[in-house]
Amino acid sequence: MAAPMELYCWKGDWGLPTVDVDCLTVLTYAKFSGAPLKVHKISNPWRSPSGQMPALKTQDEGVIFQNTKIINYLRKQKYNADYDLSAKQGADTLAFISLLEEKLLPALIHTFWVDAKNYVEHTRKWYAELIPFPLNFFIPNQIHKSALERLQLIRGESWAEEDDALEKQLYADAQECISLLSQLLGTKKFFFGDSPASLDAHIFSHLALILNTKLPSNRLQQHLKTLNNLCQYCNSILNIYFEREGDSIPRVAPKTPTAETPDSDEEPHKRRNQILSVAVALLAMVGYALLTGIVSIQHVASDSALERRLTVDDNEEDEE
Repeated sequence: MAAPMELYCWKGDWGLPTVDVDCLTVLTYAKFSGAPLKVHKISNPWRSPSGQMPALKTQDEGVIFQNTKIINYLRKQKYNADYDLSAKQGADTLAFISLLEEKLLPALIHTFWVDAKNYVEHTRKWYAELIPFPLNFFIPNQIHKSALERLQLIRGESWAEEDDALEKQLYADAQECISLLSQLLGTKKFFFGDSPASLDAHIFSHLALILNTKLPSNRLQQHLKTLNNLCQYCNSILNIYFEREGDSIPRVAPKTPTAETPDSDEEPHKRRNQILSVAVALLAMVGYALLTGIVSIQHVASDSALERRLTVDDNEEDEE
């Protein structure tokens, strides 16, 4: 029997199987298409074979990352959630996915990674508690930087964090997009009828994060909760496809490894990787301290030090 495909993704919380929008998209699509995946929910991207998440480990094409590439690979393996769609529905799928990435995703990134209150009190804190020491000192900053770069790429050169007018427009576009999705869904179970498709995986992954996350400031959630059909849509998918996968266990609770732990056989050289991780992290921390001036190294010539010492001694003798 061929080895199963292995998916590496972020752990879940708040009743969701994973907290990352791209990971949730791939997981949901796999559920819809029936793809047999061995899922590794981890809290350290260094344990992913690509160093990124989501990442799909395959027998024939190695490691694939990015949600669109993973979904395309699953389609090639005959796990196609869009098999029954018409040509028009296929075109609509591409159009609405582009709409999500242009209008809703930027506001989602801003909510978690740019909004100062949310980032300090929730997002960075969550990742710092989850990621093992000492990696939690700098991996959240790397994710933060990547999120800002992604937002800049989507919104273009005109985007600026401190521009209140652009921020207001960003959330207005997102709320307009959510309202449009509510109109399109109507009373249907899924966006194309009674069966889920890839469009549902993309829409659900965005809306479920907005709906389930408890943030200090969540303007999108307030708007989404006024649209009952979208709230029922998200809850229905969670109950049907992820009933037992929401992570409700406290994040910081210690976990004793057992023979049944799913990740126990992931890394044949786990201890070596841990040692290397710690060494690299310590070097990075020392380098950061030196670059920022937290720690400085001063060299004092021995002759100068001796001369100063002799001067002090002479002064002491004169006083006597």
